[in-house]
Parts: sequence; structure tokens; C-alpha cells
Amino acid sequence: MSRIITQRELRNDSGAILRDVQAGQTIVVTRNGVPAAELRAVPRQRFASRAVIAEAARFAPRVDADGMRVDLDAVVTQSVDG
Repeated sequence: MSRIITQRELRNDSGAILRDVQAGQTIVVTRNGVPAAELRAVPRQRFASRAVIAEAARFAPRVDADGMRVDLDAVVTQSVDG
């Protein structure tokens, strides 16, 4: 369940509120008693090194470019008119 706070609470205690959000809590901010925003943590980005990607690609199945083109042509209209 989300915690509900007022716009004034957000303004007056933003540091503590953002710490709670970073800790995983979802907070709904109200304005004049009406929900106006939802604060939740942004997922951290995870990066893969080139070596990891290259290793994964080594074991990936080969793409048959000609077969893929035939499949695409069968389902996609090439006309700009629709």
C-alpha cells in the first residue's frame, strides 16, 4: 500500500521522503486532497560489458537474413498508401 502525503509535506521534508522512495516505498502526493503524483524509485540501470555481450552472441542462433526478409514481406505492407 502506498503512503499518502500532502504537497506541503513534500516541500517541507523532501530529503526524508526521497530517502524513503529510494528505499523502495511508493508515495502518493496530494494537492487539495486530490492525488497529483506518485513517487517511486527509478530502477537502477545495469550495464553489460562488451565481453559479456560478445560471449552471449557467440552462442546465439544465426539469423537467416533471406528467410527473415521473406517472413517480413509476408506481413508488412511496403506501400506508403497503407
